[in-house]
Amino acid sequence: MSSTTCPIGFYQLKMMYLQLIGGFAVLLFSAEIFIRGVVSLAKILNVSPLVIGMTVVAIGTSAPELVVTLDASLSGSPGLALGNIIGSNIANVLLILGASCVLSEITGPENPNRRDSITLMAGTAVFVLLCGQGVLSFWSGGILFVAFIGFLVSSYRTESKDEAAAAEHIHEVEDMASIAAPTGVIILTVLVGMAGIIWGADLLVKGGVSIARIFGISEEIIGLTVIALGTSLPELAASVVAAYRGHSDIVVGNVVGSNLFNILGIAGVASMVTPLPVSGNILSFDLWVMLGATALVVPILTGRWHPGRGSGVAFLALYGAYIAYNGYSAGLFGGG
Repeated sequence: MSSTTCPIGFYQLKMMYLQLIGGFAVLLFSAEIFIRGVVSLAKILNVSPLVIGMTVVAIGTSAPELVVTLDASLSGSPGLALGNIIGSNIANVLLILGASCVLSEITGPENPNRRDSITLMAGTAVFVLLCGQGVLSFWSGGILFVAFIGFLVSSYRTESKDEAAAAEHIHEVEDMASIAAPTGVIILTVLVGMAGIIWGADLLVKGGVSIARIFGISEEIIGLTVIALGTSLPELAASVVAAYRGHSDIVVGNVVGSNLFNILGIAGVASMVTPLPVSGNILSFDLWVMLGATALVVPILTGRWHPGRGSGVAFLALYGAYIAYNGYSAGLFGGG
């Protein structure tokens, strides 16, 4: 927590919140434009629907987290950047999976998937161990990014031979409305979407940093809570719709893919660009919450647990408790 709190007027406070909310809105709208444009362009270039589903869609939906994390890192707010990564993974399990469980029982994949469960836990364990050094350096980022590329290649080789898994990705791409326009217009759409994501991320980061400084809250707390929640909204919306339609396997796949992308791909790229110091609070608490939340996904992947409404409520309660604890630690409820 910061030692001082800056005085602020009503107008400044209003503008700060508008900046934060505007950042969320621009980010989400631009991400939607960007991903539809990229998918349409990939189809024009005759890229395999399986490749589109496994890489283009996955990377597109995680673009907000990536750009926000990079923007925060380059803006001198590494605590916010790392907080966003860890907080997003916690939100993916406790909030997104929890909300999905409330709507429909989560049965996981038709066949027990030990490979994904091992990959998920191994990737999370490597991330935690590297954070244990006190900073994610260039070399730590390199290790994480190489692991991410290995995960993508391994997943493609496996799922290209699995007709059911391949059909799931292809169906996801076919359901996504393409942009019916000349190639030049589609390319322009991609560029506009990317520019919007960058602008929205910048607004979001500046708003988050302003809140941290004005209310004397650490930037990592803002990243772990407000920013992480905002950048997880696309996954929340997609997962809730999938759960409502009874596609629980898509929900679990979204959580696993997003978590691995965050801790391997995004953390890897960000720490290669600039070192990400790991605070004592994150080392002693938040990393272990993330590890524990991730472990809850393993029995779902292996078919040993089918969480329903009761489990979903428990997940949401745990997420609420986590947010409340961070708020108390930041001194918002008299703690600190």
